[in-house]
Amino acid sequence: MHVDCEGGRAYLDYALDEIAVMRYKKDILMAIGKFVSALTLTIVLTACGQKESQQLLTQEDSLAIVQDNLNHRQEVDLFFRDSPDSPFQKDTTIEYAGINWFPVNPHFRGRSVLHRYDNPETVVVFGTKGEERKNLRYGYFEFDVPDETGSSTTIRINAYKFTPYDKRRYELFRNNLSVWFTDKTTGKETYGVGRYVEVGEEHPDPNFVYSIDLNKAYNPYCAYSDMFSCAIPRKEDRINVALRVGEMNYHH
Repeated sequence: MHVDCEGGRAYLDYALDEIAVMRYKKDILMAIGKFVSALTLTIVLTACGQKESQQLLTQEDSLAIVQDNLNHRQEVDLFFRDSPDSPFQKDTTIEYAGINWFPVNPHFRGRSVLHRYDNPETVVVFGTKGEERKNLRYGYFEFDVPDETGSSTTIRINAYKFTPYDKRRYELFRNNLSVWFTDKTTGKETYGVGRYVEVGEEHPDPNFVYSIDLNKAYNPYCAYSDMFSCAIPRKEDRINVALRVGEMNYHH
């Protein structure tokens, strides 16, 4: 299996055994219980005249998002611990100590069509080892998230594609949409280079609505080991909001 830092994480399709399920069952139930309490409080406050930050999700939808993210985090943990493709297996000088995550917030799962730029531009994207790469600035996603005050704000996240200048990645991931960003937490609560979001390949239908879940925003491999070089988000990829969702700084 080929794993590429910018092409997106590849996760092994694990068949979880009963021990793994039991290990996480208690944590999952506790997390869902806490989220239901928080959601109920939000509804009460809104009904009492508080400013509503966004259109409320149904409890069913919210719980589904929480469960999906808890399952995702379990898969990430198993991948990093056990997979031969894990950066912690490739670099034996580092030790895996678990991933730190912000609490799941369903309002940070956005939905957007891919807005393609009229004239996609090939731009220079630097790697963390100083190398220049050339990516196609292809389009962007746009959706609303809560800001620091809880009010709804619209954010835009660029989507890039590989170009023939990077022959290996272009041949493997020609249709892949690379999405990365920095925000107000970058270099503080989150990795100083920035974070990535898995979107996958471009859909052939131009009206296809993508799901962009910032709860799954992750650190590139260079956050764990100097063995890897990763794309550095450009200045225009900065989001002027503190996105306290997804993966936090790695501590080992």
